[in-house]
Amino acid sequence: MRIYRTLTTYIARTYLTALVGATLVVGALLMLFDVIEITRRSGSKAIGIDVVLEMALYHLPMSLQSALPFVFMGGAVMVFWKLARSSELVVIRAAGLSVWQFLAPVIAVVVVLGIANVALLNPLAAHLYTKYERMDAGMDSGVANPLALSDGGLWLRENNPEGQVVMHAQGVRQVDNALRMTGVTIFRYGPDRRFESRIDAETAGLREGALVLTSVVTTYPGRVGERAETLEVPSNLTLPKIQDSFSPPETVSFWELPAFITFFEAAGFSAHAHRLHWHSLIASPLLLIAMVLMGAVFSLKPSQRSVNWLFRIVGAVAAGFGVFFFSKITYTLGLSQTLPVNLAAWSPALVTTMVALAALFHLEDG
Repeated sequence: MRIYRTLTTYIARTYLTALVGATLVVGALLMLFDVIEITRRSGSKAIGIDVVLEMALYHLPMSLQSALPFVFMGGAVMVFWKLARSSELVVIRAAGLSVWQFLAPVIAVVVVLGIANVALLNPLAAHLYTKYERMDAGMDSGVANPLALSDGGLWLRENNPEGQVVMHAQGVRQVDNALRMTGVTIFRYGPDRRFESRIDAETAGLREGALVLTSVVTTYPGRVGERAETLEVPSNLTLPKIQDSFSPPETVSFWELPAFITFFEAAGFSAHAHRLHWHSLIASPLLLIAMVLMGAVFSLKPSQRSVNWLFRIVGAVAAGFGVFFFSKITYTLGLSQTLPVNLAAWSPALVTTMVALAALFHLEDG
């Protein structure tokens, strides 16, 4: 028992070392690609290298989230390759340990790190990715997104030849394909940014190219408010524009997603993409385990021939990309609601785990 405890500690420590090395290499490559891409997109804009590096650093944790399955699989392949080349794997098996016994410490490490990734790294990555999105939007248009929808209501800023309009609606709800707003306040400014009037309305609805207000009070500086039953205010606001203003799933942390989904579904909007993302995060530790098992399939057989190891590495890379494309296809089908959310989020992890287990049973116990 003492020998097995020492062995599991050694295997776990070796895997952690390989994992750190693989993470650093992949992180450096992702950082380099981001710097090149941001520099290319900045074009002729005067953006300093410090801003480019800052944006790349903000984007790096989210990029690593997508690359983690490959990192964990690469770490497993490196560890088992090291054990096989040094004949340690032969000694371990000669001591009577099965493949499942020396895979156990690696899987335990993956479980702990997978849960830590969802609970700790994902919120940090979401926070930094939000900053990256804001800087990216500012680089493209020079202004931040003028439309925001949250539990504080809807805020909208529009510019037109007559000046600027700022609108706030306390309540926003989608009913079928129509939008209903309550507690609407509109501030209108002239071309010189001077305040011109304030409009208060009980309710508002969308018509093509205009907002239709009801129970309206219009107030001008130094004058008594004017009341009207209805009033139309020109606007470019549309229902798709409001739906596009939702925070992308990647910018919402794992812990905030349930409340986010509840809020938008209570308002009558669809939070399907966020629900799918939440289930994918829950399934991610199982996917990491599946990738480690898949790496073990291609690296557990001891062999001293370089050609055999080359074929195994190529096979592991091909299997990794196969899982990646399969997960992207199911995720896309889930976004289009062709597949149910649970099936789209969990099928890559479950299918990969079953295939890897079947292959290991065949190679080791069959």
